[in-house]
Amino acid sequence: MVVVLDLFLAGAVLAAVHHAEVIAERVGEPFGSLVLAVAVTVIEVGLIVTLMVSGGDETAALARDTVFAAVMITCNGVVGVAILTAALRERVASFNAEGSATAFATVITLATLSLVLPTFTTSKTGPEFSGSQLAFAAVASVALYALFLVVQTVRHRGLFLPPGDDAAAVGSAPAPANDHPAPTRAAALRSLALLVVALVAVVGLAKTSSGAIEDGVKSIGAPQSAVGVVIALLVLMPETLAAWRTARRGRVQISFNLAYGSAMASIGLTIPAIAVASIWLDGPLVLGLGATQIGLLVLTALVSSLTLLPGRATLQEGGVHLIILAAFLFLAFNP
Repeated sequence: MVVVLDLFLAGAVLAAVHHAEVIAERVGEPFGSLVLAVAVTVIEVGLIVTLMVSGGDETAALARDTVFAAVMITCNGVVGVAILTAALRERVASFNAEGSATAFATVITLATLSLVLPTFTTSKTGPEFSGSQLAFAAVASVALYALFLVVQTVRHRGLFLPPGDDAAAVGSAPAPANDHPAPTRAAALRSLALLVVALVAVVGLAKTSSGAIEDGVKSIGAPQSAVGVVIALLVLMPETLAAWRTARRGRVQISFNLAYGSAMASIGLTIPAIAVASIWLDGPLVLGLGATQIGLLVLTALVSSLTLLPGRATLQEGGVHLIILAAFLFLAFNP
């Protein structure tokens, strides 16, 4: 049964990526990558809240574990894969440094406000926010994410397009990377509906497999926090595959839009949802990261800054990001 579910999960991921690409060709960038990032994150948030409401004290840290895993997977895994893929094809991966740095600065700020500060606040015992602190984090998350969307899609759209793409200057969507005509409006709307269905299937199958995931985690002696990591890996498969396929066409900036947009949406939507759900949640709500996790987040911030500022990256930068991801995954299962 688990094998059958995994096969359906793989099919749902491929379907989601296909329909996301159809929508992206219709609406242009950065709207195309934004659709997939937000759609996946909304359903991911629903999955987290559902599991926390029904899981009791054992899921007190599920939101933290899943959100932090999403940040590490996107900022190191997806970014590393995109750089490695493009560098193997063109020797050097080129992207828009200003837009990428703006996006990553927002991600790291959101992560610090929501996941690092609870470890050091003193209003409550343990790595938790008080009610007022959680409300502030939720409002700040929504405000930062909303501001970024305005900057990305309205005020400075050109910063989030691949280098040399002058679509923002002429005020139209960029031409598709291939030669066939852009999809019609009806085809795009159909793909949007099917994208939602595919993403619901991805998360639903991941939730159905959660029991097997928990049993597998326990059988190898890994901590409970590893469950959130596995869930994040499953849910983020559509973005990872879409970013890889985009990087193969030399459009690394679009892959970065997917990566940082997913990380940003994961924090910016999860924390407010958890703040509202905390009204009905019993028991503690653990948000603060441990010392090892904070160390990995700081390392990610430093390395990503050095990677993004030149606007160009080689195999070395891609390899460094993937090694950081490997360290995160190893320590998640073997702390």
